[in-house]
Amino acid sequence: MAVYTEVSEHEARELLRTLGLGELNSLKACSGGIENTNYFASTERAGQVHDYVLTLFERLSFEQLPFYLRLMKHLAQRGILVPEPHANAQGELVFEVKGKPAAVVDKLHGKSELAPTEAHCAQVGATLARLHLAGSDFALTQPNLRGLAWWNEVVPVVLPYIQGNQQNLLQSELAYQNSVAASASYAALPRGPIHADLFRDNVMFDTVGGQPQLSGFFDFYFAGIDTWVFDLAVCLNDWCVDLPTGVHHAPRAQALIAAYSAVRPLQAAERELLPAMLRAGALRFWVSRLWDFYLPRAASLLQAHDPSHFERVLQARCQHAMTFEQLAGQA
Repeated sequence: MAVYTEVSEHEARELLRTLGLGELNSLKACSGGIENTNYFASTERAGQVHDYVLTLFERLSFEQLPFYLRLMKHLAQRGILVPEPHANAQGELVFEVKGKPAAVVDKLHGKSELAPTEAHCAQVGATLARLHLAGSDFALTQPNLRGLAWWNEVVPVVLPYIQGNQQNLLQSELAYQNSVAASASYAALPRGPIHADLFRDNVMFDTVGGQPQLSGFFDFYFAGIDTWVFDLAVCLNDWCVDLPTGVHHAPRAQALIAAYSAVRPLQAAERELLPAMLRAGALRFWVSRLWDFYLPRAASLLQAHDPSHFERVLQARCQHAMTFEQLAGQA
């Protein structure tokens, strides 16, 4: 969450009043992430304090946003722990602030767990499976905008900025993913709305009785229709790797896969292609981080992510490939 567009307290106050969310108490810019402008807003209504996130979308258009916001509303209404967007009296979820599309959603309680245990990973896996099932009857459709078509478009743009051995890895992996996408097994994969960016910093936990309790998934603004096993792979590539080295962490991965499978058992094609999707997930985030690092946008608060992390993850996934049975601890 960066700040590309400054929002005044007056502008935030007027929007919150329009939505019937109370009187603004405080407005604080958020510095994490890289895609949108985000503010934490606190209001008072009927003697109680309520916390929200005000987001101005820097890349997504007014036409694209209903998919994300309606999906979040759909999931929230089916009991999935996600921030619920707030509508005006006309039922609209997208508004204009400073000429940009904007939305207001509930702020989740708790904090992100950046050093997860198997217990955290199991809760993430089970909740992700429930999210996939809850979204299966969602009526709107939009492709994953950071999927294979985008990788094919962006890789030639970032290639001149990296070394020869990195270029070889990037090009060979892109060719491999194009071949996977053309296979019959890939065509058989079940699909639906996916989060597509379920990293440690996009999940909140509370502590209840001394134990971690997942309190919500957030930041759905990379969501799209794609394969559910790709979403699982993206999740595994963050929650279940050693961050300094990018090496697979078997106990956490086994806990996450087992919990996911207990809610939604994986089909044969998904078990076959999970190793390839782990590579796909690493490629997707290496490409996007190269793009953001070498072709950045101006922002008043911006923390660019290190591209080399997902280069290491991709190398580890290629050099130490495992079957689904090995990943799940069933071998």
